[in-house]
Amino acid sequence: MNFEFARKKMVQEQIVARGVSDRRVLDAMLKVPRHIFVQEAMAAQAYSDSSLPIGEKQTISQPHTVALMTELLNLTGKEKVLEIGTGSGYQTAILATLADWVYTAERIRPLALRARKCLDSLGLFNVMLRINDSEGSPVGWEEKAPFDAIIVTAGAPDVPDVLIDQLATGGRLVIPVGSEQDQRLLKIVKQADGTLESFFAVDCRFVPLVGKQGW
Repeated sequence: MNFEFARKKMVQEQIVARGVSDRRVLDAMLKVPRHIFVQEAMAAQAYSDSSLPIGEKQTISQPHTVALMTELLNLTGKEKVLEIGTGSGYQTAILATLADWVYTAERIRPLALRARKCLDSLGLFNVMLRINDSEGSPVGWEEKAPFDAIIVTAGAPDVPDVLIDQLATGGRLVIPVGSEQDQRLLKIVKQADGTLESFFAVDCRFVPLVGKQGW
């Protein structure tokens, strides 16, 4: 399969055609090989307009969702980014291509180890990955805060206060919020006076966030 051609077609037909226009995001989506982040047997489906199972009852988000969430973060290349839910590592790779440093946390050890291997194979060494596999693991990464941008790749019942606390002034948080079945993708910006400005992006459906401030 010609993965490069499939990747270009994905960007044009699934991402640009649906309104994502940030040139840096589009270039990152063209550059990062999505097929290495899915199971080998599903590589031919890697550039389809759908989420795919990656094992452990988890999924890799559809390409448009990854692009949209990344665009909402407004990355310039200087940011320190926190990602909650490493999953396959694909979203992590896009972030690492666009930001100065990425801190990513995953609760499922086999997924985290597989993601680390993929990231290393691409030379993305500006990623620090932590495995939060204990029942009481906190949401976020307090000792590395504040973060210029935070992205949550699992649906939460509410916006976790701990993530707001770890967001820098002017920082952006993108998170799906709602029920376990359906969520709304929100962008939250922390103002200089500490108040929050919230924007609705799209309706969506993610796997549930697990932990103290999840399900």
